[in-house]
Amino acid sequence: MTGTPLRVGLVGYGLAGSVFHAPLIAATEGLALDTVVTSNPERQRQARAEFPDVRLAATPDELFDRAGELDLIVIASPNKTHVPLATAALEAGLPVVVDKPVAGTAAEARQLAALAEERGLLLSVFQNRRWDNDFLTLRGLMAEGGLGDVHRFESRFERWRPQLKGGWRESGDPAEIGGLLYDLGSHVVDQALVLFGPVTSVYAETDVRREGARADDDTFIALTHASGVRSHLYVSATTAQLGPRFRVLGSKAGYVKHGLDPQEAALRDGLRPGATTAGWGTEPEELWGRVGAGESPVTGGGSPVPTLPGDYPAYYAAVANALLAGGPNPVTALEAAAALDVLEAARRSADEKVTVTL
Repeated sequence: MTGTPLRVGLVGYGLAGSVFHAPLIAATEGLALDTVVTSNPERQRQARAEFPDVRLAATPDELFDRAGELDLIVIASPNKTHVPLATAALEAGLPVVVDKPVAGTAAEARQLAALAEERGLLLSVFQNRRWDNDFLTLRGLMAEGGLGDVHRFESRFERWRPQLKGGWRESGDPAEIGGLLYDLGSHVVDQALVLFGPVTSVYAETDVRREGARADDDTFIALTHASGVRSHLYVSATTAQLGPRFRVLGSKAGYVKHGLDPQEAALRDGLRPGATTAGWGTEPEELWGRVGAGESPVTGGGSPVPTLPGDYPAYYAAVANALLAGGPNPVTALEAAAALDVLEAARRSADEKVTVTL
């Protein structure tokens, strides 16, 4: 891509904004981080230290007041602000990227999608874990047919965090859209839908395990896909012994993979994708998953499969291509709405102790 890069305004500089969005935007050809919106003085200093030329704004209104100076808005603020801020940005005539979950309900997501279509603007949802190393590897294995027909997909995003961290993510207030169901659940449900298509029924169990917690911190979701595949999805902050990230069972073989994609840890440690960071998204051979049948991978069964490099930068490269060259939207709001249909059904299933048909 050549020419003047698109000017990006980033709303929010907490974990999502500072660790994920700002570094990836800055690393993307065709994009330039122009303005960071945060009223927190410490976060303002942090943003200026990493990006000396960035402009700062204390409120989103300051950003929208000079909408003509920007080409893209990225919303990485708390969940409850996603819909009003995305609406304001679209009404100001600006394309938008919204962190997941794009909204609290599927209906709101579809309303945003309709507004973006009406205005002829890009509305994309940051589902970065479509570019996790293990997910890319699994998609490749399935495309090659080595697993046969997949009949069961087990996906775990588990952590051991017995102490509360505080903040809106652990709030029991429904308006905050907190809890793991809508946080990590947004990722595992999205991945299951990408791999195996629409869902016909949902069963879920949500628990609040930690003392003083108000939002779900240990959740299980069972999906039946229209294709016949069953997905069992686990998200937890209270798992003392972590299970495999993926366990995928097919008619010919299974794939078992432990460990998380290394990109988040690298970004937290201050590493940045680009020419100066060799081997971005790669992991050592001892962490590769294994494919086999009839034996446990723990005891050496199956064969190791090289894990493809994770590639979070591909998301913003696709956004830039969509805006500059008319390429496809990497993650649409309607795709996010389909995942929210599942999350809403999971909430109802857990609350009412029923299986919900979609």
